[in-house]
Amino acid sequence: MVDRTESKVTVGLRVDVDTFRGTRDGVPGLLDILQRHGIYATFFFSVGPDNMGRHLWRLIRPAFLIKMLRSKAASLYGWDILLRGTFWPGPNIGRQLHGVIRRTAEQGHEVGLHAWDHHRWQMRMEQMDKGAIYQDIKRGTDVLADILGEQPTCSAVAGWKSTAQVLLEKNRFPFVYNSDCRGSSMFRPVIDGVECTPQIPATLPTYDELIGHDGVTAENYNDHMLGMIRTKPFNVLTIHAEVEGIVCASMFDEFLSKAKQQGIRFVPLKTLLPEDIASLPRGSIEKAPLAGREGWVCRQAEAV
Repeated sequence: MVDRTESKVTVGLRVDVDTFRGTRDGVPGLLDILQRHGIYATFFFSVGPDNMGRHLWRLIRPAFLIKMLRSKAASLYGWDILLRGTFWPGPNIGRQLHGVIRRTAEQGHEVGLHAWDHHRWQMRMEQMDKGAIYQDIKRGTDVLADILGEQPTCSAVAGWKSTAQVLLEKNRFPFVYNSDCRGSSMFRPVIDGVECTPQIPATLPTYDELIGHDGVTAENYNDHMLGMIRTKPFNVLTIHAEVEGIVCASMFDEFLSKAKQQGIRFVPLKTLLPEDIASLPRGSIEKAPLAGREGWVCRQAEAV
């Protein structure tokens, strides 16, 4: 393969950790892979009860069922994830696996909040009032602060389910940035005249969004993704501890090797921020559908 190190491309690498199994098994695997490649990333942890199995009732929705079949979810995630919190109470991730979270920070990776209860946020966030939203975020940040010995300075909502009220409530926390939406560039959201914490959007699709679409298979996924990275001026890649850290770990290891050969480097999201935050453009958010996902996500909208 041709060495393209003369043409450097920087990619912000974020790791979403949604579940107990992802924390217990996927994160240690990813830490080993990243260490071998000399790469640091941003890990967003879910820290409360793992009730992800409660998503199963959504199988009655055609779009969700198609996604589950297309991504071969049972083999990809494992039945323990797919049934977690259905037939027995979901385990508390932060309480039982605090050592894994602390080890992630100790190895030099950035650690932020993903969710208190990932499932509840995805399914109930729109029904929460501002007080409930604040308390949900606070529960998660309190757990992380107790584990890390300091307040987390970044966050990323579960499932990219965010609204104007969520951004306003996040302004009450010491977050330096958030990564709550999909988009194309960093920006400062403005809600009813109030400037909110900068957003670093995810710009690239996730594995489960791409696989099985437009001829993308496990065999050509890495090359397809690397091709996408080289066509974008700003790149933020989201991987999942449950996927790239377990079932697709070898594929991800190979992906990083190929990326290095092509002059692509990976960094934690915080390093993407400019020194002068005021230099970021102002912008807004909106709800929008996204290919490969059921329902809506929060998306970067037009500049204001």
